Amino acid sequence: MAREFAVPPVVFPSGGNPGVGAGNIQQRRVATAPFQPPRNTGSSIPFMSFDIGLAAASSSTGIYGGPIGGGPGPGSLNFDDEEPLLDELGIHPDQIWKKTKSILNPFRVNPAVHMDSDLSGPILLYMSLCLFQLLAGKIQFGVILGWIVVSSIFLYVVFNMLAGRNGNLDLHTCTSVVGYSMLPVVILSAASLFVPQVGVLRFAIAAVFVLWATRVCTGLMVSLADGGDEHRGLIAYAALLIYTLFSLLVIF
Repeated sequence: MAREFAVPPVVFPSGGNPGVGAGNIQQRRVATAPFQPPRNTGSSIPFMSFDIGLAAASSSTGIYGGPIGGGPGPGSLNFDDEEPLLDELGIHPDQIWKKTKSILNPFRVNPAVHMDSDLSGPILLYMSLCLFQLLAGKIQFGVILGWIVVSSIFLYVVFNMLAGRNGNLDLHTCTSVVGYSMLPVVILSAASLFVPQVGVLRFAIAAVFVLWATRVCTGLMVSLADGGDEHRGLIAYAALLIYTLFSLLVIF
């Protein structure tokens, strides 16, 4: 025996009810566009304005309002007026060369060239000394760097203790002078590659270069800072100890 189920009546919407006249079909709602944020034409960032035309217009100009490529605009970038990269880093090859040449003559050192202290030249001489030691079969990068730092601090303390209140030597100038005065030791390290490893000649050559470095360092220290004229002998003794250690590092 078949069972009968009560089916509820189907009600169509007004737009799709077949019983409604054709006039209601015209009243269908027009589909609206998805949500769009309000446009802000005053935004300085193109992709925040949601305006393709505005972004295309802004892409033709530079970030400073001028044309890309450094045109004559007031806000344009002009790379011709930029300083060289070495000058921006504080590295001046011409000054390094002048200071290095002034060390070559121990009897006529020009202190005026060393008034503007720097560390670029000492680092270059340090790398040269390490390179010559490496060619001799000695890997002493850390040892030489540590000795230079300790020697600079030692000479700085000794000079200011001797000069007292009149001493105006700063650590930067002291490190620069000690580094540039390493040039004779660098030449000694290069010459030791061609000198016999044994014999008195090696020690005699080392003594000459040590005296050279000591005289240059003492003269620059006394000339660049006040209060060192009457203690020249003690300052020379401290410099002699420093460069003797470096020469022993080269010999042995």
